Order: sequence, then C-alpha cells, then structure tokens
Amino acid sequence: MLGFQHYIVMLGTTVMIPSFLVPLMGGSDGDKARVIQSLLFVAGLNTYLQTLFGTRLPSVIGGSYAFLIPILTIINSSRLQLISDNEQRFFSTMRAIQGALIASSSLQIILGFSGLWGIFTRFLSPLGSAPAIALVGLGLYGLGFPGVAKCVEIGLLEFLLLVLLSLYLRHVGSKRIPVFERMPILLSVPVIWAFAYLLTVSGAYRNVPSKTKLHCRADEANLITSAPWIRIPYPLQWGAPSFDAGETFGMMAAVFTSLVESTAAFLAVSRLASATPPPAYVLSRGSGWQGVGILLSGLFGTSTGSTVSVENAGLLGITRVGSRRVVQISAGFMIFFSIFGKFGAFFASIPFPIFSAIYCVLFGIVAATGVSFLQFVNLNSIRSLFIVGLALFMGISVPKYFSEYTASAGHGPADTNARWFNDIINTIFSSAVTVGVMVAVFLDNTYQVQASKKDRGMPWFFPPA
Repeated sequence: MLGFQHYIVMLGTTVMIPSFLVPLMGGSDGDKARVIQSLLFVAGLNTYLQTLFGTRLPSVIGGSYAFLIPILTIINSSRLQLISDNEQRFFSTMRAIQGALIASSSLQIILGFSGLWGIFTRFLSPLGSAPAIALVGLGLYGLGFPGVAKCVEIGLLEFLLLVLLSLYLRHVGSKRIPVFERMPILLSVPVIWAFAYLLTVSGAYRNVPSKTKLHCRADEANLITSAPWIRIPYPLQWGAPSFDAGETFGMMAAVFTSLVESTAAFLAVSRLASATPPPAYVLSRGSGWQGVGILLSGLFGTSTGSTVSVENAGLLGITRVGSRRVVQISAGFMIFFSIFGKFGAFFASIPFPIFSAIYCVLFGIVAATGVSFLQFVNLNSIRSLFIVGLALFMGISVPKYFSEYTASAGHGPADTNARWFNDIINTIFSSAVTVGVMVAVFLDNTYQVQASKKDRGMPWFFPPA
C-alpha cells in the first residue's frame, strides 16, 4: 500500500505535463492517453534503474517541468506550425522532441559517469545546500494553492483532510501499524474524489464555465474512454526521431537545469530517508543514470525529460518510511498501469485540485528540509546570513521576473534570432534551484573560504577521518 501511495502521488505531474503539451502539438485525447502511458512506463523503468544502480536512494523519477521552455520552442517552430494536418503535426513534433532529448541526454551522461559532476558537488556545503533544497520545494509554489483555488470545494477539503490525518491524527489507532501516519494520502484522496464525483453526478457543475468543469468535474479528463485496454510502450513508437542542432543546444540547458534540481532533490531524499549525505561519487553516478533516464524518455517519446519527483521526496517525510523496496514496488505499479491503460487512466482522472492540495504539504516539507541544513551552519555569522538570504531571494525573484515577462510579452527576456541561445538563457534563469545554486555556490566558495569551514558546515558533510 505504501508503494501504491507513491504511485498516486507521482500521477499529478505525469498527467499534467502531457495534458498541457499534447493538445499544443495537435494530438488527440487518444494521443494524450498514449503519451501518459509512455511517461508512466519510462518513469517506472527509471525509478528501478536509479534505486538499483544510481544513488540507490528511495527516490522516484518522474517527468520534469524544466524541459517545457525548449519543448514549447520546438512546438511553436515555423516548420511544424505550417503542417495543417493535426495528426501529422503531432507525430512530427514528437519526433523533433525525441531527437532533442536523445542528443542532449549525452551531456548529463558524460558529466555523471565521467565523475565531473562529482567534482562540482564537492563545492556544495550545507550552507550552499540549504537554499538549493529549499528552492526545490519553494520553486514549485505555482503548482500549489493556485491549483487548489481553481476548485476550492475540492482542493481545500483535500488540503484540510490531509493536514488533519498526517498531523493531528497520526498517532490515533494501532501503535504497531499507524495507519493515519503511514497512509494519509491513500485515505484522503478517495474520500475527496468520491465527493467530487457526487458533486458531478448531482449536477452541481451543469451551468458553470468550461474551465471550472475541467478542474472540478470527476469525469472531464476523458482519459478512460481514450486509453486502450492493453498497450506496451516501445522505443521509437512515434517514428524515427528528427535532429536539429539548435533544438539540441536549447534542450541541453534543460538537461543541465534538471541535473542541478535532481542533485538538490537527492540531498533532500537522503535527509528525509534518514540516510547519511551521499558522497560526491554517488551523486555523480546517480546523475549519470539520470541521463540514461532522459535518453529513455527520448527513445520512448514521453514528451518531456525526467527528474527526481519532489512530491515523492516530501512523501518520505510524511510517512517516515525511507525504504527502497517501497519505491521499487511503486515502480512496479507504474509499469503495470502503463500497460493496462484503462486501469491507469482511472487513477489518472483524479481532479487536478486534489493533487495541488497534496503539493501544498509535500513541497512545503521539502522546502523545510532545506532549511534544516542550516542547523550545521553558524547562523551568527553575517557571511552565512548574507549567502543564504541572497540565494533564496534571487532564486525566487529572478524566475518570477522571467515568468511575468513571458506572460506579458509572449516570449522570454532573451529574444534574439538565435532560438537556441534564447532557450538556454530563458530555461536556466527560469529555474529557481539553478539560480539559487549559482548564487550560493559562487559566494560560498569565493569569500573567506578557508577561514569559515566550520561556519559553512563542512565538517558535517566531510567529517574528519
């Protein structure tokens, strides 16, 4: 049941990304269902590989939002927009995305397996790790309460019930099996989902705007009717990938961003799983297998790359179960439900506001995990306060500027004739974690480095022999 709970938690991102991208690519509801199946299948494979050969931490690997900017650039490219037939445009766009993912994955594979990324992670002290991990959670704030507010009667109830079960009732019941503490999401989601279905069949959303129906109705996703009963995703199922140098360079920026975010998430997972901080070579090895995961995403055509699932990292903190076996069981559920499409689509049709309510709690736990790293830092030092404060502030402020600029102008602040350059700048500086890491690592390793080893918490990361 704990493994199934991890599967339910990662479904939100798995459904959201294809639901947003596939219609823009010209795909139908059937195409969207098949892409979701492919993303689930690859997520299961990547989770197995990461827990067996990568960092060997209980980390779930899912879809990544870091790839959206270069993917949207590919979708909106003139050569694809000129295709009038929607089905042909979908297949051509998917092949272009596949080619960019396959080629760009080489960056992370090389950095990881060569050990170069491990050299960089040695510059990450607890002082630099704290804002990085905190921004892993805080950087996704847009997926939290704004999603809850799209259907308050469902999202807010899920939020309140989840807090009640996981906090106030966690010790109620059997001490041998604390059900509320271990499975608050499995207990709360069915209740609110049933309530949403009751509102739907009673006609509560009969005369509301279409956007409200989309977020509130329990039968609006149209995934169950579109999904096949049995279908096994396979490599190159959309056809032979097409390659473009400019699109590959733009996608490499997303790969680098995903690499930074995954490293911070690995540190959060190790902390929440009560493990010791992973050594540099472990992080590097995990990053290499993460690159293999992006390669698989490109081969299978999942519409996006992969990264460590932040929400599942937060779930470790709620349940206090940091077992690799549980995560591997969840990977089995991912693969099973990706093959038996109707069953997978049933759970994937959970209304988005329910997932947003879950994110409010889980992302907050990950953010607080980053803050907990400050216990190893001397907070009486103005140097420490300056670095942490500036990294956190810039990590939130800079991406906010980029998102507001894009919303008003229709393109990012970087808008030149070189699309690949635009994607690199707009992708990197739209990532809260990447901006925060750049600020924290630069300041932490260039100002009073030797004199402040204890203040930075280095003896905790690298204890003396």
